Amino acid sequence: MSTADHQQTDSIFPQGDSAPADYFTGQAWVKVLVPNDTTFNSVIGNVVFEPGTRNNWHTHPCGQILLCTEGIGYYQEKGKTIQVLHKGDVVTITPDLVHWHGASPDSWFTHIAVSTNTQKGVVDWLDRVTDEEYYGLIK
Repeated sequence: MSTADHQQTDSIFPQGDSAPADYFTGQAWVKVLVPNDTTFNSVIGNVVFEPGTRNNWHTHPCGQILLCTEGIGYYQEKGKTIQVLHKGDVVTITPDLVHWHGASPDSWFTHIAVSTNTQKGVVDWLDRVTDEEYYGLIK
C-alpha cells in the first residue's frame, strides 16, 4: 500500500504533517489536535505510522497516554519485551519511562498521543531504535 493509498476518507482526523526525521525511523505524520498551552498543560496529537516506522527511544517528564485507533503497532519499555498494540488498546506511560512506539512491519498504525502536565516538558528524545531491537519480537 502506498502512502497515497492510505489516505482514508473515513478517518476522524487528517493525516497531518511529516514527523521530524531526526526522531523517527520511516515515515510518520503528526496532526496536533490540541496545542500546548498554559491552560490545559497538555498536547494531544494524532500520529500515523506507515508499516515499519517507529519513533526513537524517548521519555516524557510527566507521562503520556496512547489511545490506539487503527492498525497494529508496537510499544516497548526499556528492558522489557515488545507489546503488540491493536485498535482500542490504551497505554499509560509513567513519567520518565524510557520507551518507543510505532507500527508493526506489515501494518499501518495510528494512535492519539496525550502528553500531560507539559509545564514540566513534553518529550526528551534519545537514541534511535535499532533494527535488532525493533525486530526482536520476530524470531
